[in-house]
Amino acid sequence: MQPRDEWRDDFRPAPWSICFSQWISPDVGRVMASVASVDGTTIDYDIAGSGPVIVFVAGVFNLRDTFTPLAAELGSDHTVLTYDRRGRGESGDTAPYSIEREVEDLQAIIEAAGASASVFGFSSGAILALKAVADGVAVERLYLYEPPFRFDENQFAPPADLPARLQALLDAGDPGAVVATFQIEWVGLPQEVVKDFQRSPMWAQFEAMAQSAVYDAVITTDLQRPTAAMAAVSTPTLVLQGDPTWPVLATAAGGIARRLPNASHRILPVEAVHGIDPDGTAAAIRDFEQ
Repeated sequence: MQPRDEWRDDFRPAPWSICFSQWISPDVGRVMASVASVDGTTIDYDIAGSGPVIVFVAGVFNLRDTFTPLAAELGSDHTVLTYDRRGRGESGDTAPYSIEREVEDLQAIIEAAGASASVFGFSSGAILALKAVADGVAVERLYLYEPPFRFDENQFAPPADLPARLQALLDAGDPGAVVATFQIEWVGLPQEVVKDFQRSPMWAQFEAMAQSAVYDAVITTDLQRPTAAMAAVSTPTLVLQGDPTWPVLATAAGGIARRLPNASHRILPVEAVHGIDPDGTAAAIRDFEQ
């Protein structure tokens, strides 16, 4: 297939910066813990800092360490809670999968934090966070960072059968094919870029998260556009977008901000496409709390 038209040579990042960021940061006094979700799945999380609680929900191929720099920036006046979503990292997994199970996971994490929290969702994690609030999970404030909704029919969208084909590849014992297919057909990376990435030491880490990539494909395929309940969420919401980013993500950020009844939209300078700047994002969160 041809790479999506949003892929531009003038800001081509390394492929692992697109969907995976494992950061090394000074320890922020975090405590590691776990909680059982409704179906018994163990969800591992880190909690640190003190003050208003923010729970971070990662995107595809991301572990909780994705948010370590941002958590460190906020830890002086917030309680920051990061967790590994089911099927990745230190968390468990239980079949059969459904988006509702992940909503229950987030609810369990919020209850573990004291039943009162704001939620920051990144990429597919932002779609999941909005779905959770629409399903009744109580959240004080909602931060949506580049949720990959598809509002423009002229822009690239992943094929509807992608989740099923990814699961079939995994069931056949080929996690590498899951990662490659996801990167090409969902992210839209050229095949030659993916081939280069396969030689990276990080490829094995992606393969270890292949099952959770199937789950993210389900979320972003089933919820390419917000449901009526999602679009009606009135929780104070800040939609964040990096500059630069892909046009499809810029369209999504502006589109969801216009559709939500109580949302603001803010564009932040970033170095990496679909990346998070800890300083700027922390400042935006604090401004929104005023």
